[in-house]
Formats: sequence, structure tokens, C-alpha cells
Amino acid sequence: MSDTTAKRIGRAAVTLLGGVVAVALGWAVFVAFPDSLVELLGVVLVLALGVVGVRAASQAAGSVFPSYNVAEVAVEGPITRDGMSGGFPPAPIAPSADDVVEQIHRADDDGATDALVVRLNTPGGEVVPSDDIRRAAADFEGPTVAYATDTCASGGYWIAAGCDRIVAREGSIVGSIGVIGSRVNATELAEKVGIEYERLAAGEYKDAGMPLKEMDEDDREYLQSLIDGYYDAFVERVSEGRDLDAETVRDTEARVYLGEDAHELGLVDELGTEDDVRAYLESELNESVEMREFEPNRGLSARLRGGASGVAYAAAAGAADALTGDGRFSFR
Repeated sequence: MSDTTAKRIGRAAVTLLGGVVAVALGWAVFVAFPDSLVELLGVVLVLALGVVGVRAASQAAGSVFPSYNVAEVAVEGPITRDGMSGGFPPAPIAPSADDVVEQIHRADDDGATDALVVRLNTPGGEVVPSDDIRRAAADFEGPTVAYATDTCASGGYWIAAGCDRIVAREGSIVGSIGVIGSRVNATELAEKVGIEYERLAAGEYKDAGMPLKEMDEDDREYLQSLIDGYYDAFVERVSEGRDLDAETVRDTEARVYLGEDAHELGLVDELGTEDDVRAYLESELNESVEMREFEPNRGLSARLRGGASGVAYAAAAGAADALTGDGRFSFR
């Protein structure tokens, strides 16, 4: 008998037992002993208590004998630390990277979960938050599958490379193994409106990339070295995770590929749907698969605090960004 069948039998047994106990208790309290009660009322109360008992027992059975053995976590939209857009006013665009990491850790700690599916539909995002999710998936104790739906690019592919298997659709957009950093050159605009940049800084490269300062060659080389460092790390992670030669990864030149081409290049293990993901996991676990989607575990007060802090941060940082840029590098 498989574990899944045993769990189903266990849930049914607990639920049935709960109903029987509730009916017996109701019969004893409302019918058998108090002769003065109207029998019809007693029967009604017995049935009502039986329904309550079945519901309570069903919930208990779900905890004792979970109906799932695979956790699914979604990474959707741009990957950011706080899940907010960088514009003003800020707008929620997706669960934050920290939320996704928390979901994966919660799934890993759940005794019923034997495998993890990371469903990806993202164009990428910030470097370190993407790496946080990749690390959480790589540390999960059990088989892990990255399932690319519409788009799995840049930071999304960085995450996928940390999973044991990557499954994509034929029409999925996959790849973009590269890093980008940018700055706004506002020196001409500043001259037109009469704004002059006066440097007050300690450290030669402290103001490298400032929009109101003309970038010299040293600054450009310094900032490019940071981007190159992130790119080298990206290539290394993909090379290790996909068992590909580093030069093969670099030769993609940050291109995106349709699922079929990505499969031919070795960026994807299999083209398929969620049914194929289930089939793979069933072969790994040697039992039928039931998935449960894990969602951010935050109460109302936490969501309100998060929204308020996002607004406060953007109000302060937005003005600074207009002058200095946000200083973040992205997988885009």
C-alpha cells in the first residue's frame, strides 16, 4: 500500500470516527438520559452535533494525514527585496524575495512535504534577492523542479539553475544569462537649469556613477568590474547547476531562447506541462503526487506595515534616486 493511499484511508477513518463519537455523545446528552426532552428536538440536536463533529474531525485528519506531499512556490513578476515597484508612488508588483524564501523554508520544515516545485514566470530582477531564492531552493531537502511557464529569464533562470530539474513549455522564454547596471547622465540638463555639482566625498570612487557628474574612464572601469563580477558568478552558478562548460554559457551572450532551443542547448531538461512535472516527481518519490501551493504567511498587520514602510521608503529614496540613482544591479 502506498503512502498516499494510507493517508487517504487514515483521513477517512479519523473523519468517520469523529462523526460516530459526536453522534454517540449527542444521543447520550440529548436523547437517552433526559426523558423530559422532546425526542424530535433531541434527534435534531444529535444530527447537528454530528455535522460539527465530522467537520472538526475532518480538519484534524487533514493535519494528521496531510493530503499533499509536494510543495509549490511561485516566483512571479520582477524579483525585488520588498516586492514593490521602484517608481513613485510605489506599487506592489509581486511577492517579495524574502516572502518566497520564507515559503520555501516553511515547506522544507513541513513534515508532509517530500519535494518542491518552483513555478517561474519572471523577467528577472535584483541580484542578491534572486540569489537568496536560489539558495533556499538548492538547500531544500528533497527533489526540486523549476517549472518555467511564460518567462524564466535572468534572475529567474539564476533561481532555476539551483533546482535539480528544469521543465519549460515549448513557448517559454528562457535564458538571458547576463547582468545590467545603468545610470542617468544629467550633466547637460543640470547645466541648462543652472545646477552645479560640487564634490564632497571621502574615497576616490564614492561618487562613481553620480548622474550630475561626468563619468571618467576610471569610474566606468570600476563600475564595469562590479557588473563583471556578478556576471562571472552567474555563469559559474549556471555552469555548476546545469553541468555545462562555462564557455558554452558565456556564448549565449545573454540571449533569450524559446523552450525548444533552450532544451537543445541544455538550459532545460524537459519540455512539458505540469503533468510532466508530476510524472517526474512520482518517479522520484515512487508514489502519486499531490501538490499544495505555499503562499506568504503574513497577517493583516504585517501587510499593512509592509505597505506603509514601502511608501515611506519610496518617499525618501525617490528624491535621492533622482539625484544619485538607486545603486542596484539587476538580472535584466
